[in-house]
Amino acid sequence: MAEHRVSGVQKNADLCFVCGDHNPYGLNARFYDLENGEVVAVFTAKKEHQSYPGRVHGGVIAAILDEATGRAICHLDGPDSFGVTVELSIRYRKPVPYDTELKCVGRITRNTRLLFEAEGEVLLPDGTVAASAHAKYMKMDIHSISEEGLDESQWRYLDEPVPDSISF
Repeated sequence: MAEHRVSGVQKNADLCFVCGDHNPYGLNARFYDLENGEVVAVFTAKKEHQSYPGRVHGGVIAAILDEATGRAICHLDGPDSFGVTVELSIRYRKPVPYDTELKCVGRITRNTRLLFEAEGEVLLPDGTVAASAHAKYMKMDIHSISEEGLDESQWRYLDEPVPDSISF
């Protein structure tokens, strides 16, 4: 495992399943920009996220991979840059435990004016890749994705300490 320097923190939504800090059913993930251009999510799936006993549901794994790869554009184009998923391909490799802190890393692999592509991995505590994904997104500003829009209470920086580095 290596230490990766954190260069910034990303915004959280209030009720998002993946990053929502007010969603009692969600993953409550925290997203950090890394100096190497990647984005990392730190999260702990709960027993309520299981498929089989001891294993996180594959749909929950898909959700964190979709979010982490999609958020890689925020690191590149700014905090309100986002994308709408066009394609998501996942390869499940190992069972993912709940009640264990996990990491999900995302990075841009192709960036054009209208679309971007990204790849990422869910990492077990020992650094083993549990699942990997490749995704394609249509670029959109976060505030224009929903017809309802977002206000500052729904899309904001959390008042929490930011780590200097993250190991994976």
